[in-house]
Amino acid sequence: MAHESFPGDRRIIVVMGVSGSGKSTIAALLAQRLGWIYEDGDWLHPQSNIEKMHRGVALTDKDRWPWLEAIAARIDAFRREGHRAVIACSALKRAYRDVLIGTRRDVRLVFLKGDEKLVAQRLASRDGHFMPPRLLASQFAALEEPQADERPIVVPIAPHPRAVVESIIAKLRG
Repeated sequence: MAHESFPGDRRIIVVMGVSGSGKSTIAALLAQRLGWIYEDGDWLHPQSNIEKMHRGVALTDKDRWPWLEAIAARIDAFRREGHRAVIACSALKRAYRDVLIGTRRDVRLVFLKGDEKLVAQRLASRDGHFMPPRLLASQFAALEEPQADERPIVVPIAPHPRAVVESIIAKLRG
């Protein structure tokens, strides 16, 4: 499959949103559709964070900084090696996105936007994930929606995942 390019030579796409918004699904489908590498930020959580979430304890910023720095290092490695990648990461706060994207002009942010009721329904039907549904309220409480200066692509999560992916691609081309 050919690797698709976009205006401004975007090389990395960070797909963000609360737990249950479809980050992993959308990011994986988008990477597959583009012929890019897929990486899930959850893969880079330290074991202590995973254990904490399993116990139903929300992560603190202190817990998140090493994780965010690991994702940022992965982004920089992809960029250095000339790879194109789609990365799923909650990136709920502006400060987190500043670590992941900052001044990297070749990194683009996609925000999966949905209401708490729809996300709660999705979480309730999900099996085997380390983020329990009871922590959803803390995710929405922490969420700082991306602002215009972050140049986010905002897409609703209600449509079928393939339709969400096509919407992202259309906005990337624009």
